[in-house]
Amino acid sequence: MKIKKLVALAAAAVLSFSLVGCSVEGEGSSTGSSAEAVGNGSIGFSVSTLNNPFFVTLSEGAKEKAKEADVELIVVDAGDDAAKQTSDIEDLISKKISVLIVNPVDSDAVAPAVEDAIAKGIKVISVDRAVNGVDVDCAIASDNVAGAKMATEYLVELVGEGAKVAELEGVSGASATIDRGAGFHEVADKQLDVVSKQTANFNRSEGMNVMENMLQSNSDIKGVFAHNDEMALGAVEAIGSKDIVVVGFDATDDALAAIKDGKMAATVAQKPDLMGQTAVETAVKLINGEGIEKTIPVEVELIKE
Repeated sequence: MKIKKLVALAAAAVLSFSLVGCSVEGEGSSTGSSAEAVGNGSIGFSVSTLNNPFFVTLSEGAKEKAKEADVELIVVDAGDDAAKQTSDIEDLISKKISVLIVNPVDSDAVAPAVEDAIAKGIKVISVDRAVNGVDVDCAIASDNVAGAKMATEYLVELVGEGAKVAELEGVSGASATIDRGAGFHEVADKQLDVVSKQTANFNRSEGMNVMENMLQSNSDIKGVFAHNDEMALGAVEAIGSKDIVVVGFDATDDALAAIKDGKMAATVAQKPDLMGQTAVETAVKLINGEGIEKTIPVEVELIKE
């Protein structure tokens, strides 16, 4: 009888574990479990950089929703440094957070730290950029490929097929860089002549310097696609009075003002405040053991002259 009782208890334990650990995965499906969240109920948010208006708005949206939900949100700034982001995440883990929201500097480099968080039972949400090779609880992002295609198709309209253009790339390894580059080249490789492409790390001053160098080598460039507005605005400074079309991505306030003034042709609007709010709202659901969507897409829109 004792042996039978022990076997029954072991079977019950296995069943209980499988129910707790089980979730329905796959794009667009809901996920979640009956297990209570680990940690102290707080949320950690590792943002790639706060030296960029887009990510400032992203974090402000998260803070607004956290205040509304009366939940503790700890925001840490990686300063576009992948090593610092890893250290930041390990520090958040030590603070016993329940959910990690991560906006990667580098989608590959951040993976080990995110895996450490998951191993500790912490729920993970990626926002704006993916965590490569890791199955996070939820991914919230704009369709960067579609946005870049939209921007490039408009660039073709303005400069004409076969025109010489340049590409200012974002931080190497960031999923946004990869996806926006893919969307750009899907159109540009067939309809434009891409004579130069170089990273400017999503940074305005680097965008200006890189653009200056590009113009020295290719003075007949007719158009520029920048992976974000900061680099686009840097390019605008470098271009000065030359007749070169510049298209960016993010729809920051400065970019919208530049479009209104005729200095930039277009940008792709995302909703960073909504992304931040949605990330915290989703984190609260995870803390409460509620089901959530595995992926939450945020629509993009072309804003032009």
